[in-house]
Amino acid sequence: MSVFIKAYRFALDPTPTQEAALRSHCGGQRYAFNWGLAQVKVNLDQRAAEKSYGIPDVQVTPAVSWSAYSLRKAWNQAKHEVAPWWSENSKEAYASGLANLATALTNWQSSRTNSRRGPKARFPKFKGKRARSSCRFTTGAFGLTDDRRHVRLPRIGEVRAHESTRKLVRHLQRGTARIRSATVSHQSGRWFCAFSVEITRIDQVSRFPDRVVGVDLGVKSLAVLSTGQVVPNPRHFDVARRDLRRLQRQAARRIGPDKRTGQAPSNRWRRTQARIARLHGRVSNARRDGLHKLTTDLVRRFGVIVLENLNVSGMLRNRRLASHISGVGMSELRRQTTYKTAWNGVQLVVANRWYPSSKTCSDCGAVKAKLPLRVRVYNCDECGFVLDRDLNAARNLASLVGEDIGGTSAASCAGTKTSPLETHVRPTSCGQRVTPREDPR
Repeated sequence: MSVFIKAYRFALDPTPTQEAALRSHCGGQRYAFNWGLAQVKVNLDQRAAEKSYGIPDVQVTPAVSWSAYSLRKAWNQAKHEVAPWWSENSKEAYASGLANLATALTNWQSSRTNSRRGPKARFPKFKGKRARSSCRFTTGAFGLTDDRRHVRLPRIGEVRAHESTRKLVRHLQRGTARIRSATVSHQSGRWFCAFSVEITRIDQVSRFPDRVVGVDLGVKSLAVLSTGQVVPNPRHFDVARRDLRRLQRQAARRIGPDKRTGQAPSNRWRRTQARIARLHGRVSNARRDGLHKLTTDLVRRFGVIVLENLNVSGMLRNRRLASHISGVGMSELRRQTTYKTAWNGVQLVVANRWYPSSKTCSDCGAVKAKLPLRVRVYNCDECGFVLDRDLNAARNLASLVGEDIGGTSAASCAGTKTSPLETHVRPTSCGQRVTPREDPR
């Protein structure tokens, strides 16, 4: 038995009254975030000013604690004065805003002390009314209704969903799922509700444990498999670019906002921007749907999947290919493959970033010194083997596993520049618990 954290996201169809309540809750979350940030910023500026005058540390104004508990306590003491309308919304709206602030401040402090990995986190900024609206509920009467068509939210009531909620309802009725939280958000002109669910399920075993496939990602084709299958790149953004240009030219003719003069945008400009946002949303949804179908097909047909550890951020520095690489979604494909292999008992192998999969001959093993990107057909100088460049790379990736699938050990070779394998994951046999990032599918 394994426990996974999974997310179910449903598009909502609220009534005008419910939509006003949703906007009010998201506005309360933003207001609490800005209020807490103002308190912390004033305290930090005061302490910095006192230290600049040479005041001893023992006499400096005490620091304000920015933990979620301390911020909520301070908010409860001041909410009657700063927000006399606070009772119109659920208390979770304000608690979620303060919790987000506590997380942002903690990340900023950890980055300053170099105790946080990844890029540097900046100091939080105040949220405007046009920022992404969201609100999280962790307590209260939230969940799903028995009719499988409505979502229940605190202080808002039952909101109709655009699609059936039967998949999550069945888990709840069987007792194999527990809803942890519900997050309401407004994206591209639509309201969504995402449930974070803790699901208990039996460890899965792949139906085809001996089937190995190497996956080579690219721009011309979305993916080329070592079996010879070519997954075409739908190029969703390129298809929508014509409509996007037309809408952006239309928005340029409207009266937009101007911070220097304080000019407010016109209603026609707002409507055009909403259409642009919906277009971007359709492109994003189509891309994500295609990646979900591809990754699900891979974990169902194969027992071992080999991917490359691509430096996507470095590839985006190529100004000629950056737009096309971004439209593929390479990082998203690897993320989906990582948690789906863990859920289905499939083995995931990630090749080292420095492994020359494209320059190596899949027939004799000879490695070329150089292979320009414009050369799309691999021609071996040693044995004369000719094959498509991407298919040759996919076959080299599949050959990394070898005949004995379970005999390859990555612990001895991970982290070295010459190692062909960087990570070797077998979640079912090793008994690892994998908790991927929440995903709506």
